Amino acid sequence: MSWGTIATWRMANEGVEKASTILEENGTAGDAVEKLINTVEAYPYYKSVGYGGLPNEEGIVQMDAAFMNGDTLAQGAVGAIENVMHAVSVARALSHEHCNSFRVGKGSTKFASLHGFEMTNMLTKRAKKRWQKRCKEIEQQNLNPYDGHDTVGAITLDKNNSMAAATSTSGLFMKKDGRVGDSPLSGSGFYVDSKVGGAAATGLGEDIMKGCLSYEIVRRMRDGELPQDACDHAVYPFIEDLKKRYGKAGEFSLVAMNNKGEWGVATNVEFTFCVATDKQKPVILMANPIDNMKTKIEPVSQEWLDAYEKRIHAPIE
Repeated sequence: MSWGTIATWRMANEGVEKASTILEENGTAGDAVEKLINTVEAYPYYKSVGYGGLPNEEGIVQMDAAFMNGDTLAQGAVGAIENVMHAVSVARALSHEHCNSFRVGKGSTKFASLHGFEMTNMLTKRAKKRWQKRCKEIEQQNLNPYDGHDTVGAITLDKNNSMAAATSTSGLFMKKDGRVGDSPLSGSGFYVDSKVGGAAATGLGEDIMKGCLSYEIVRRMRDGELPQDACDHAVYPFIEDLKKRYGKAGEFSLVAMNNKGEWGVATNVEFTFCVATDKQKPVILMANPIDNMKTKIEPVSQEWLDAYEKRIHAPIE
């Protein structure tokens, strides 16, 4: 039986490896996607997700996350949650609630605390240094404060043909208190239907929300398009349309997988992602937009990987 998983960014690689083991050993799509996201959330050197994520303008780490069950279409989500190690696990717990399944701010944090989720100060010393440095740069150089908005988003397919989707992010660096992006919003940051497939997004949430792109990709797959075609046809025309109507389009990328384990990607920036299936060992790939509204996908070089590791571990001056 087919199984597979796809996730945004190089940072998902270790999580994809763990998820692929779960799926290969007959685990569920839900368990696999939660483990994948948890792995990213717990690693302190990933500055846009979970522990070590960069804070808002007040120096507080506020996270958004979501979980969706592709069999039942049940969803759970949190927005601007604080002091919780694994926001996506809280979202998964909320997916079991028929009502009150999307909670924000103090309400989401309270739910996590009352239900025994691991609570901790999510602002690491490293992230605090980055925040302090950015505050000085903004004051001295009049820089745009907003920098960095990478979400880990993932789709999983298990051997029982069940699918799941999940996202987690600390959001836009230096964002306003209470800002919520696309990541916890159904249809924008994620969507999955086990009868069809799923998609997840990363990038500037305010622009991704204008197109409901995750749902649009799933809709196109439902109409018979392959995942790569669905991604290309949903993302690139929308980018051009947004530029004409809104005047600009931020950076964003989407990944998709159908219920056969076939996958696709579209992006308007250089974008790394990770994928594994029953036919393909876990691999890190690079996507770039090319002419004719298509996507070029190629392996990531060892040179790029070495530079990445050096960059994320570099000391904060």
